[in-house]
Amino acid sequence: MSSEPIPVYGEFDKEMRLLLRLLRTENIEDIDQALGKASAEIDWGVFIRLIAHHRVYPFLYNRLKSSPAVPKGTMQWLTWSFRQNTIQMLHLAAEMEQIGVQLHGLGVPVLFLKGPVLAAELYGGLSLRTSCDLDFLVPIERLEEVERFLEGRGYCKDDYIQSVLGDWKWRHHHVTFHHPEKGIKAEVHWRLHPGPAKEPHFLELWQRRRKSSVTSFPVNMLGLEDLLLFLSMHGARHGWSRLRWLVDIDRVARKKLDPALLEALMKGGHCAHVVGQAVRLAGDLLGTPLSGRLAVLAASKRSKLLAKAAEFYLRDMVNLHTEPVPEPVSRYHKRHLFDLMSFPHKCLFLLSFLFPYHEDAKTMPLPKPLHWLYFPLRPLLWAWRKAGLAARSEGG
Repeated sequence: MSSEPIPVYGEFDKEMRLLLRLLRTENIEDIDQALGKASAEIDWGVFIRLIAHHRVYPFLYNRLKSSPAVPKGTMQWLTWSFRQNTIQMLHLAAEMEQIGVQLHGLGVPVLFLKGPVLAAELYGGLSLRTSCDLDFLVPIERLEEVERFLEGRGYCKDDYIQSVLGDWKWRHHHVTFHHPEKGIKAEVHWRLHPGPAKEPHFLELWQRRRKSSVTSFPVNMLGLEDLLLFLSMHGARHGWSRLRWLVDIDRVARKKLDPALLEALMKGGHCAHVVGQAVRLAGDLLGTPLSGRLAVLAASKRSKLLAKAAEFYLRDMVNLHTEPVPEPVSRYHKRHLFDLMSFPHKCLFLLSFLFPYHEDAKTMPLPKPLHWLYFPLRPLLWAWRKAGLAARSEGG
């Protein structure tokens, strides 16, 4: 990776600037030089919190383990965290293999999305990337069968999606299970991303699948081009608030991609600008070499604006995963998510508000044969709830 100066999107603090420099520098002499210059100014406690937040400590450990310029306490923390992560990833890989074998025996096609397969594919080893759960995609018509299978393995369902008129199929994209004894979380997807948005059918993804040999029984994962789109959309949806997702983009962008297939997938999903944001950020912050279509995408005006907007999440170590999310952050994130949508996606998103929500059924319970009435009643039920909330707020 290049050791050129980091383009300044905003006023990144010195710990963040050092982290970015280390992530884009492979040469040990450059690493020692960067650490030597910064060591007197860096708050190493802040630096540890930063790399923990961004989930890049195993990748960074692999680069820093031979450097004498890393303070002893920081190196001890990195070593301990690296070892713990290695144990966690081996644990996940073993469970992934068992799930893959048993679902294969049931005739259920499954695509593993991240976790161990991603660590092996992009980093060359399980220990170099963090993961806290297993994410896998199954055909929606096999979802109930997979849920029963997981419950039979001792998993407990964490979230029960409330729905009316089957809107869960396109509003949501996964359901979460956890195993109380193994300490493993599994997210079962029937879509790659929340709706409403266009994305490839499972059969299309299955036809482009690749085998991962990270386990003795090969498991299936996304094709490279599908993987780039999936990682770009996933990272963008979370504001690139963790650098780990950008390091993923850096690694996959260095692979040999099929430009014609990539172009067709981006056109079909109306998401070229989202991929553009991802590779723009990776190029600017991590020194990812870009050429051909990826370079064109990164240079577009919209990609630049969207990349600039991600500064908000990186500058302030924003955490979108712990509730409650502060109100200013929540407002900014909602606006940013809308800006990320293509025009067709924005139209579908706005139209989706006219489709009944489960709150409508709670506000006015109706017999199932009359659920169609929620369509004309929805504006009235929405206004009724808003008026009730406003009245309670004034009363409080």
